[in-house]
Amino acid sequence: MMTTKIIHFMVNGRLEHAEFGDNCSAADIKDLFRAAAEAGPHHILKMYNTDGSVLNISPRLEPNSQDSYYRLEVVASDLKSERRPETPHVHLNCVGLPKELDTMEYRLRHLENKVIEDVGKSPDIICDLKSQVESFKRKLESVGHLSWMGLFKEDSDHQLSKISMKPKTPQLSVQEERQQVRKKFLSMSSLQVTEEVRENLKTPIFDNWQWEEAEMLVLLQVMFTDLDFLTAFHIELEVLQNFLFEVYCHYNNIPFHNFRHCFCVTQMMYGLIWLTDLRSKIAKIDLLIMLTSALCHDLDHPGYNNVYQINAQTDLALRYNDISPLENHHCAVAFSIMSKPECNILKNLTCEQYKHIRGGMIRCILATDMARHNEILNKFKSMQPVFDFTNKDHKEVLMKIMVKVSDISNEARPMAVAEPWLDCLLQEFFNQSDTEKLKGLPVTPFMDRDKVSKPSSQTKFIRFVLLPLFSELTKLFPCLERHILEPVRKALEYYSDLERASKTEEEEGTAKA
Repeated sequence: MMTTKIIHFMVNGRLEHAEFGDNCSAADIKDLFRAAAEAGPHHILKMYNTDGSVLNISPRLEPNSQDSYYRLEVVASDLKSERRPETPHVHLNCVGLPKELDTMEYRLRHLENKVIEDVGKSPDIICDLKSQVESFKRKLESVGHLSWMGLFKEDSDHQLSKISMKPKTPQLSVQEERQQVRKKFLSMSSLQVTEEVRENLKTPIFDNWQWEEAEMLVLLQVMFTDLDFLTAFHIELEVLQNFLFEVYCHYNNIPFHNFRHCFCVTQMMYGLIWLTDLRSKIAKIDLLIMLTSALCHDLDHPGYNNVYQINAQTDLALRYNDISPLENHHCAVAFSIMSKPECNILKNLTCEQYKHIRGGMIRCILATDMARHNEILNKFKSMQPVFDFTNKDHKEVLMKIMVKVSDISNEARPMAVAEPWLDCLLQEFFNQSDTEKLKGLPVTPFMDRDKVSKPSSQTKFIRFVLLPLFSELTKLFPCLERHILEPVRKALEYYSDLERASKTEEEEGTAKA
């Protein structure tokens, strides 16, 4: 028997409720809420709970009561476009009329409004078209069986419509998927992102999991725009969009070092720039270096680290003589993308500016090699007592530290955001150790699925890597204590508790045996 969920939500000042069965797809549910918000097909919707956290609009939405209603908002829309006329309160079902018909009606209303603006009345042809659409809708509503559309009406307590089994759509190639993302990104790129999202984007609590790839590209465009890079460095919007899309295409579909990770690192860097008021402390060209380095820092990552590259004598290790093969490759790919005129965000700069940015990006991206972690951290520590933002050496080390912090900052995020990333990382680690075993290579100890547990991997990493690094940066910027240092301390406490509980269970099991 089909179970039914009831979701209460506020949208455009109206309290609505939606009912859908557990066999509804995510796409159907998004269309349902898009209709409720009177949003266009490319507008970005987000659902918030009572705490203000973003919820995933999917079949897994938790039912709620009228008193604990969710908030549905269009967080990015085209302010130039006409809003649909407000509709009276309606009961929303998972599937009513086909969305093509709904879109046709919306387009007719939009066209009618534009014509009325120009000539003062609706032409007869639009009135006839509206009449035909309304007539067709009435026919559909009176028909009980719509097998030709894959829809069936059935009587139930809530008069729910059900979706029949749909034929499987052919799987898209990687190239086709990317082109779909590009098309969606470009159609969304002129949308106005709400101030609430813009402000949230400047903080470590931003939840990356609730944003699709095209939406993340829009937000990356917002970051470059809001830091005034387009004006300052004469970057054409179309060139920036081409560059961002090419960056997206050059991240591989692997568990951790993928485009979403790239977005997270860039978003954390963006947040740190605002939280530390770095805009008033260093030149805008250096901010561009840091944000672009964060964006490009893992380009074309294969999912196997430098130790593997060197032990397996891969092409990358041979090309870069075993010296930071991955980081050198990431950097080379970044400048390969910018070598294309249509993607070259640096093409309108002077030779001196270009050399400065290239040198800075190479330094920042190479600094993400964890083999150099202690070297860079110790250098930063030695500068702390006399740190000077106008000192070139001091500034360059700080830029490396900022990129490094952004790169490994997941534990500074809320646990609901951070923990899934740990699962992704361990999956990638285990893939590498499995391959090492198969090829007879030395097995990287912290990646061995037979020896590593989730809590133990994190307690060591937080205690010996994250806390020393984050503490040093917080000495220079005390405001970061509550934003990144406190969350990392809480994460250490959380995983330490899990590790202790796991050891207790093992000891009890051994005693019983």
